[in-house]
Amino acid sequence: MPLLTLHNLKLELHSHHEKPLWKLPSRLSITNSQRPECQFSHFLPANQSVAAVVFGEGSQQSRLYPLTKRRSEGAIPIAGSYRLIDAVISNCINSNITKIYALTQFNSTSLNSHLSRAYSGGLLANQEFLEVIAAYQSPEDNNWFQGTADAMRRCLWVLEQHPAVEFLVLPGHHLYKMDYQKLIEAHRKNRADITVAVLDSVSDQNTGFGSFTLDSENRVILFREEPELMPLFQVQGSKFNDGFHKKFSGMGIYVMNRHVMIKLLKESFPKANDLKYEVIPGAISLGLKVHAYRFDGYWEDMRSIEAYYHANMESAKKTNMKYNFYDREFPVYTLPRHLPPSLVTEAVITDSVIGDGCILNRCSIRNAVIGPRTRVGDGAVIEDSVIMGSDIYQSVLEQNICGTHTKQASVPIGVGEGSYIKKAIIDKNAKIGKNVKIINRDSVLEGNNETDGYIITAGIIVVVRGAVFPDDSIL
Repeated sequence: MPLLTLHNLKLELHSHHEKPLWKLPSRLSITNSQRPECQFSHFLPANQSVAAVVFGEGSQQSRLYPLTKRRSEGAIPIAGSYRLIDAVISNCINSNITKIYALTQFNSTSLNSHLSRAYSGGLLANQEFLEVIAAYQSPEDNNWFQGTADAMRRCLWVLEQHPAVEFLVLPGHHLYKMDYQKLIEAHRKNRADITVAVLDSVSDQNTGFGSFTLDSENRVILFREEPELMPLFQVQGSKFNDGFHKKFSGMGIYVMNRHVMIKLLKESFPKANDLKYEVIPGAISLGLKVHAYRFDGYWEDMRSIEAYYHANMESAKKTNMKYNFYDREFPVYTLPRHLPPSLVTEAVITDSVIGDGCILNRCSIRNAVIGPRTRVGDGAVIEDSVIMGSDIYQSVLEQNICGTHTKQASVPIGVGEGSYIKKAIIDKNAKIGKNVKIINRDSVLEGNNETDGYIITAGIIVVVRGAVFPDDSIL
């Protein structure tokens, strides 16, 4: 295997923690200009010295397509009432980290709107803020963000306004609960320049964030990209001689000292685009003090449609839920929609999650997640499925007049009478007519029928947003 070490490159970096100088006012805004908006002149309490940087999407080639056709990964609905990014923002709030920057770019309209509306009120106040920094072009650089490192470098003019001692870098589309204060405490105790979060179980699982080999003190001595044919990055002069060298999978979560982060992005790797495969491995090769924090809880990175489907199914369990949305000690926050309670008329519902504002007639729902404003007609059956719901209510008049010209156009939003849906994900605003069967009748494992309004992956039917299925259709 090729081994990469960088020689004669030294950084004048310090591991001590600088005393913070300023305090930011409470605000939530979307920023894409290049000039600081204001100056600050108040002292920042010591317990407010961490700022989080959250990335709203994974990549342009999302593994969750077609759910990401019109939204970023962080904006995908989950468990009836939430978005994926809510789990990460809630971790920050529950960890008393309430200085948050969300960097967004691909299909970000829905995500930007959700963040601005959900976290602009009482959750974040009294010198706390969530600021959305949308991707932008400038006279100096007319490209969009080229990756996580490039995005942070180009947003340093905003990040540097906050006098954080450490920056906590987080992917915004993973499902897990972590007390980031414990991560920060470990970082400070080790006097590390960078701390990476890793899955505690020793595993060959490909998380997409590389693997880290640790010594007995949890210091990173080697980084390997995935797959293993990629180059190795090793601490200069390190030897495998202390009897404890185990490989742990990365989570894409990093704590970086302020001055270290700025030095790496501006001076050491000014052309690097990616944090996980360029900046972090480069820091290891330079001999910086990179430690690992071993996380032993549930973590799902939504690496596929199948993983997303099973995470939703878990949310409908009564006991032994891998991720608990009902935890009083560590709540999950989201946008309050101010919808009416769901209206249930002689429906039989078992082991399911029902969102707000649904209209469920004489139907049967088993082991399902039903999103807000879902309308289900008489005699319909929904099993082992995720119905994301609707953005609007259609009036009876709209339902009657929208289809005067074509049979397809006459189908209202929702699930029609007598329809049967099994092991499917139905994206928002789908129009499913009467006596429609979405059951994967041919037991297809993989199939791309996007032009017809759906795909099949791992045997799960995924109906695209706004798709229309006329009466008596069979999938």
